[in-house]
Amino acid sequence: MKKLLLLLPVLFVLSCKQRASDSVEGKKLNKLAQQYVTLGLTIGQYDKDFVDAYYGPDSLKPKELTEKINKDDFPRDSILASINELMNNVKITGDDAKIDSNRIRARWIYNQLLAFNRRVRIFAGEGRSFDEESRELFGVAAPAYGEENFKAELDKLDSMLPGKGNINDRFQKLANKFIIPKDKIEMVMKAAIAEARKRTVTHFKLPAGESLTLELVNNKPWNGYNWYKGNYKSDVQINTDIKIFIDRAIDVGSHESYPGHHVYNMLLEKNLYHDRGWVEISLYPLFSPQSLIAEGSANFGIEMAFPGDEKVKFAKNILLPMAGLDTAGADTYFKALVIKGRLNYARNEAARGLINDTMSESKARSYLRKYCLMNDETADKSIDFIKKYRSYVINYNYGQDLVRDYIERNGGKVSNPQKRWELFGQLLSNPVNPADLVKK
Repeated sequence: MKKLLLLLPVLFVLSCKQRASDSVEGKKLNKLAQQYVTLGLTIGQYDKDFVDAYYGPDSLKPKELTEKINKDDFPRDSILASINELMNNVKITGDDAKIDSNRIRARWIYNQLLAFNRRVRIFAGEGRSFDEESRELFGVAAPAYGEENFKAELDKLDSMLPGKGNINDRFQKLANKFIIPKDKIEMVMKAAIAEARKRTVTHFKLPAGESLTLELVNNKPWNGYNWYKGNYKSDVQINTDIKIFIDRAIDVGSHESYPGHHVYNMLLEKNLYHDRGWVEISLYPLFSPQSLIAEGSANFGIEMAFPGDEKVKFAKNILLPMAGLDTAGADTYFKALVIKGRLNYARNEAARGLINDTMSESKARSYLRKYCLMNDETADKSIDFIKKYRSYVINYNYGQDLVRDYIERNGGKVSNPQKRWELFGQLLSNPVNPADLVKK
């Protein structure tokens, strides 16, 4: 493994000569990390959405529950007590640590445990405000935007879209020209993933034997999902409940695969779990600060792989003909998508309203249609997602903006792609706390 020379204070140098985890304080932290894993897996026995991935040793798995789990029997108090005790021990160990990487490691585990605490309370029915919840689960609170901000973006879109009348109707009319036929979805998705991989391996050396499978599914609240299996393998599922537009083939493909979730999980597994012996990395709790890094980097990874007008070029030259679709209007459509991307923060406001009980489902659905330019089925799917995953929505937009800003203000401008990919790779290979990405 090459030594990564990390220039920024949030990260650190990974040395191959001596593993900090083999030191006395490192071994103490290792035992706490094992408790962290077992505790997370225990929570996951009750909260089935809690554990997104686990590829660590079977010895850390809790004893399987023999009876059918009843949510009313959830041992909330004992689990919270275990979380608090472990947090205290991790903090003491981190404060006493002499080795920088051990202090960073302890801080990361501590922040993950803070999210454990909040998610257990949410699962037990204890609500918090949208911002309080997102801060405890994901380490940051996203900025709030009023309707005037979204109206200003819609005005820009109004002057760009062909035709007259309702902006959403005009956008949907344009977008509907680029719906991938059902029988072409798998072929187009595989082509987009293959292209994203080709562009990624130009900059990253991926672990030998890495691979992913693609499956089309339905009846899901999300567009796509990466189920990371460990050993550098992923199962990627694409939800076909809703129409899949040509841009989503590129976006969802890159987000779930290269250089998104598949690459992120692989680099963590190799660089931290295998090379460093950090067992805590083998557990990925979905409701944790790690998800802001995962989702933010996966969304930013789309523009890493397809910078500038590369996405529209690839769509026009390869994907649209493959899908049997006309390329007329594609340039306007992709320009409109840039503005639609900035409108994505309106989904946060819909989620904020639903969680804070200041917006009904009907109003939230109308809000998503008006300001996020969603059609009816996408708005309904988004409401389902918010009801299930709550403040998780901030990880996509605010997470992406934090990752982009962090990389660009540290020299990774679009005009310097080598530095940009270097910083991106470092971000994917280290235990990063979201608050460290926020400009001070």
